[in-house]
Amino acid sequence: MASEDNKPRSEEEWRAVLSPEQFRVLRQKGTELPGTGEYNKFYGGGDYNCAGCGTPLYKSTTKFDSGCGWPAFFEGLPGAITRTGDPDGRRVEITCTACGGHLGHVFKGEGFKTPTDERHCVNSVSVKFTPAS
Repeated sequence: MASEDNKPRSEEEWRAVLSPEQFRVLRQKGTELPGTGEYNKFYGGGDYNCAGCGTPLYKSTTKFDSGCGWPAFFEGLPGAITRTGDPDGRRVEITCTACGGHLGHVFKGEGFKTPTDERHCVNSVSVKFTPAS
């Protein structure tokens, strides 16, 4: 939603800074194919930031292998992620609080042995990994 000078970005500005696939997922609420994302089976130490605006969203210590075909995290950084119920009432969408970019969906109560019993199912193209220094 915002650019570096805190002004909202237009659709044309988003298209200029995002790849076509990032635009489709982040701005048009698309989904990448399962098992195809760069970070699905990646477990390096560091942070995952929004691919649209660079806001830190997840720590690598919260990433786990859920077997779902997309990167899975059991919690985001405080205040970084907004949850909104999908119109059909079956899922909860997660977006970057700073820019409104679509990340994926969050699921609760699936029985994963994580501290929150949540699975943030995130599109790889929605995030950018920054290794720990």
